[in-house]
Order: sequence, then structure tokens, then C-alpha cells
Amino acid sequence: MTGAGRPDPPGAGADPAGAPTPARRRRRDPLAAALIGVLTLLLGFALAVQVRNADEAQVLAGAREEDLVRILDELDSREERLRSQLSEQRAALRELNGSGSRTGAALEEARERAESLGILGGTLAAQGPGLTLTVRDPAGAVQVSDLLDVVQELRGAGAETMQVDAVRIGLSTAVTGTAGDLVVDGTPLRSPYEFVVLGDPQGMETAMNIPGGVVQRIERRGGSVEIVRSPELVVDALRPLDRPQYASPETGG
Repeated sequence: MTGAGRPDPPGAGADPAGAPTPARRRRRDPLAAALIGVLTLLLGFALAVQVRNADEAQVLAGAREEDLVRILDELDSREERLRSQLSEQRAALRELNGSGSRTGAALEEARERAESLGILGGTLAAQGPGLTLTVRDPAGAVQVSDLLDVVQELRGAGAETMQVDAVRIGLSTAVTGTAGDLVVDGTPLRSPYEFVVLGDPQGMETAMNIPGGVVQRIERRGGSVEIVRSPELVVDALRPLDRPQYASPETGG
């Protein structure tokens, strides 16, 4: 208002040159202050880095020759220690890898050995080529010695494992009883006696048919022997694990 209450003319209160009013300048001041602060920090950081580098360069430039030699020796020693530590870590890694490989190979060898012993000892089932040998004794004249000779002839011809009926033959197998009433490891057997044998089929068949051998002796008693080769047989009768009563592993020392 001017004079006696007349309204202010248009444009009153604005800068004659059209500049922003103080209120508009106040709204822009915080943004400008923030930008200035950031630029100041960046400038200060750059100056600090430059001053530090300059200081280090001045220190080195003003150092005596023996000081420079000492600093260089320290750097060389530090580098050597780091290289030594790196070499030790690589050696340890190689040793761990090698140890793991040796351990894996040893475990695999132990597993294969245990399987072989289990098959030979009769505590594991086995499969492979072999033959089926059936002894028929209608007259009940086949004796204990005849069955023992069958087992021994087969083993001598390379049989790796065998069973007769449902009894696994092992190193400690005992054949007892009387003619026509045979017992193997406490299990009574009745004719026909069926052997399932794993090994070289041709070699075992040839050994069983040797003139004057066990097959001809059984035939003279009124029995018969039938041999059938097979590329794949299964011996699945198992023996209980024999635990030694007196023997124990030798510990050495």
C-alpha cells in the first residue's frame, strides 16, 4: 500500500532487475552449501594425498645413502618373507592333495582286499563264470571221502569259491556222516548234491574228468555226475565269520 491506502503497483517488492527475492534465495542456499561442502572435502582429500606423497618423496630425497640401503633391505626382506610364506602354503596344499590321494588309494585297496578275503572266506556273496556240478546217488552209496575229493579237485583246478546246496564251502568246512546220509558243516544233505562253483569252467571240467578220478569212482558206486558250464553264476550262501579263539594279530615291537 502507498499513500492513503491505495494498492501497491504491480511489481512492488521485486528486484528492479528481475532478480530473485530474498525468500527464493533462501530456498536455494542449502543446496549450494551442500555442493560447496562436498567439493571442499574432495579438494581437501586430494591436497592431503598430494602433500603425503610429496612428504614421502622429500623424506626419501633427503635420506642418507645408508638409510636408503636399509629401507631397500627391509623391503627385500619383507618380499622374501612373503614369497617364503607363499611357497610354504603351496607346499602344504600339495601335501594335502597328495595325502588325500594316497589315503583314497589306500582305502580303495583295503576295500578290494576285504572283498577278496570275504569271497574266499565265504562271508560275501559272489558272481562270475563257473559251472554247476550235480552228484546223483540213487543207491545211497556216495561216501564222505567222495564229496571231499570233489571239493579238493575243484580247488586244485582253480575254483575260487563254491557252495553245495545251501552250504558255503570254506577252509574249515567239515564233511561227516555216512554213505547216503552226508552232513556238511552240520547241515544234512540229500541226493542230488548240487555244487555251484566259480572259476575257469573249462579248466575245472577237465580236471573233474581225469581218468581214474572222483567222477569215475562215483559212477562205479552207482551214482552219476553232471557238469554244466555257465558264463554267469551266483554263489550266495554265506558262512558265519570265524573268530579265532587263541590267535591274535602280531603287534610287533
